[in-house]
Amino acid sequence: MSAVKTEDEITVVEREMKEFWTELKSVYGAEQINQTLALRDSCKESIKVLSERWAKKLKEGDLMIDKIQEYRNEILQQNKHISENEKHLMEIKSNLNHEEEQNKELTDSIRELKEELMKKKEIISSKNKATKERVERLCKSKELFEERLGLEIRRIHNEQLQFIFRHIDHKDPDKPYMFTLSINEQGDYEVTSCTPPLDCISEFQLKVRETNNFSAFIANIRKAFTALSFKQST
Repeated sequence: MSAVKTEDEITVVEREMKEFWTELKSVYGAEQINQTLALRDSCKESIKVLSERWAKKLKEGDLMIDKIQEYRNEILQQNKHISENEKHLMEIKSNLNHEEEQNKELTDSIRELKEELMKKKEIISSKNKATKERVERLCKSKELFEERLGLEIRRIHNEQLQFIFRHIDHKDPDKPYMFTLSINEQGDYEVTSCTPPLDCISEFQLKVRETNNFSAFIANIRKAFTALSFKQST
């Protein structure tokens, strides 16, 4: 657009020069005319040089404007990338914060579970210790029971004790009458088997839990076996 404007200005100048020349011919002589022609040619050459110079300047200016626009577009693109990266970084930061919260919650849960497990282990250990102590006390009473009641006590699997009575049946003194005793998770005596079965075994079990009188418990079971043997033999 700038180049077209320069060309229009040159045309106007040339036209004015022609008009000026026509008027000058009618007023001055040949010598003056030649001087004027030389001046005109000099002016035209100067205008040509000036026009070329300005055309070059305008072209350089257009290139500069294009370059500036190019730089501006690059800056806008970079700003867009920066904005996207900042958004992405914010998302990453938010995710990291969320993961940190989850890790903290998980760590707290693990710690609570460990504490609960330790407490349960302590309780179990305490119960096991009490169970072993009670079993040991029962084993220490073995000789007394065997001597007075004809009772044999055996330790079998799962920390259970098997009580075997003999000399119950006068027809068959070696015939065994037995029951198996354990201590459950609550720390109470529990009869797990009884041969031959006794209808009153549950009652005896409940009573020994209430009184903790183990000698009476054994004596009552022997009496029940004796009564059952007598009943079966009659």
